[in-house]
Amino acid sequence: MPLSLMNGETLRERYIVREQIGQGGTGNIYLAEDIRLQGRLCALKEVEHNQVLPSEVLTQARDQFFREASVLARLDHPNLPKVSDFFSEGPRDYLVMDYIPGKDLRQIMQDARRSNTFLSEKEVLNWATQIAEALSYLHHQDPPIVHRDIKPSNIKLMPSGLVKLVDFGLVKIMAPGEVTITVIQGQGTALYTPLEQYGGDDTHTDAKADIFSFGATLYHLLTNEPPAEARKRFLNSRNLTPPIDINPRLSQHVERAVLWAMSLHPDDRPADVLIFRDALLGKLEAPTQIQSERFGFETPPFSIFTSEQIAGYIAFGLFLVGLIATVVR
Repeated sequence: MPLSLMNGETLRERYIVREQIGQGGTGNIYLAEDIRLQGRLCALKEVEHNQVLPSEVLTQARDQFFREASVLARLDHPNLPKVSDFFSEGPRDYLVMDYIPGKDLRQIMQDARRSNTFLSEKEVLNWATQIAEALSYLHHQDPPIVHRDIKPSNIKLMPSGLVKLVDFGLVKIMAPGEVTITVIQGQGTALYTPLEQYGGDDTHTDAKADIFSFGATLYHLLTNEPPAEARKRFLNSRNLTPPIDINPRLSQHVERAVLWAMSLHPDDRPADVLIFRDALLGKLEAPTQIQSERFGFETPPFSIFTSEQIAGYIAFGLFLVGLIATVVR
């Protein structure tokens, strides 16, 4: 973990660090004041690359940071923070973004859980519609941009009711034919990470990885319970509890849409995030049976019966075998 910047420290003779407001495996996020624009607060996203990498790989990673930062700086969408600057200080790189006030959705969900209530389905779908618009905007850039770390704590709710998808720490620019080094080496948060995002090669990560993470995020928001990790579901598909078993007030079409997005195999997920949005809103019907569960190892069929039921079936089978043997004789 890199050492934190000190409160009051100034970067680029422009950004005065006020406090650390976030922390990650390879860098921190700071609240800072832009002294060139009086009264403007911004968020500094810090990136410290792995210094044990070979020098040519480290150079490639930093070059890619600047390429991707320049792409992010051109983005303009109401549900995304604006990236206004990027620079280096020693071994660290920084993204300067709008500071988004308000609670994140993880905090809001935790408040509901402490009150023994669920978040309103209508409210969650309102947030989901906004996030779907932001993701569609990212995915339709040229080249497409994949966020790769969608989760409740990376979605901020502003006092106006607008939600913003924040933290571009794991963003990936889908340059055709290019083996990409992510801006920050990492895999996202396990609870919301699809299988294809594990491992050292990210060439198979595309927009459908965001759809999986988006679905897993909605699962958590609608149930107050985190979804089973994709790796555990790969070994046993029954590890994932149907959302409606946790929150019986959920609409069936919402449950089907969420499970569709969380399909283990990318080919079984919605083809586009706006298709997923329409399924959530009941404008189209999601598949009732998720084929991707064939991707994992199912629990043996008899595990759905009690030990007494299994003993009964065995006894009945032995009875039939004895009866057939008697008839044959």
